[in-house]
Amino acid sequence: MKAWMVAVGLGTVMLAPSAMARVCAVSIDSTDQMSFSTRQIKVAADCSEVDLTLRHTGKLAATAMGHNWVLTRTADYQPVAMAGMRMTLADSYLPKADKRVLAHTKVIGGGETTRVRFSTKGLQKGGDYTFFCSFPGHFAMMKGSFVFG
Repeated sequence: MKAWMVAVGLGTVMLAPSAMARVCAVSIDSTDQMSFSTRQIKVAADCSEVDLTLRHTGKLAATAMGHNWVLTRTADYQPVAMAGMRMTLADSYLPKADKRVLAHTKVIGGGETTRVRFSTKGLQKGGDYTFFCSFPGHFAMMKGSFVFG
């Protein structure tokens, strides 16, 4: 009986880090007028993961007025957006396997929803981050600050 109690105790200790993980849900809308519903997303410092939902509330197709959500360090935002303009819709207008892209959704059209879940482990509390849409030409208007911590 004691061995069983020790095994349960060890199992509880091994689960403790995951039990302490906090997933923070965030939602943002995009429109046919090339805008996001907010210019700033704040995530608490104790969030270990972010589950972001992007909704396209417009009616136009992804090929005409597609939107995605991309997170980079602010210093990387414009270089990544410019590099993305050379890519295709299938690539979500992002350079392939670019380490500067911290998280992103796929490009969606009107009436569609997509999600991305990412770890905050690589983010610095109080760091300088920008989110934007990488559809060609959208990044100048469709951007905002991402505040962690």
